[in-house]
Amino acid sequence: MNGDYFYSALRKRAPAARSAQVSGPPAFRGARATGRISKLFIGQSHGYIRLSNEREVFFHRGDVREGTAFNDLNVGDTVAFELFEDAVSGARALHVGRHNRPR
Repeated sequence: MNGDYFYSALRKRAPAARSAQVSGPPAFRGARATGRISKLFIGQSHGYIRLSNEREVFFHRGDVREGTAFNDLNVGDTVAFELFEDAVSGARALHVGRHNRPR
């Protein structure tokens, strides 16, 4: 009897070693856009940004750019972000941060 069976059950082999590729979250790339925050749900950790064409786009606390605090955002603030169009869940704002207008 070979080592493939143990107590009449097929023994699972260890998975083959994978290459040393580092996998992480996909780098989403969307169109640069600006808009104003129209709704904020602080307790639920998300909000909506209204674009110039009156369309509203969802964003989550995790989509806020590093260095920008979600709790410091207010309704009416102008923000810059990447507009990511997803065929399944709809449009989403990524890398949301305060928009600094050139003077």
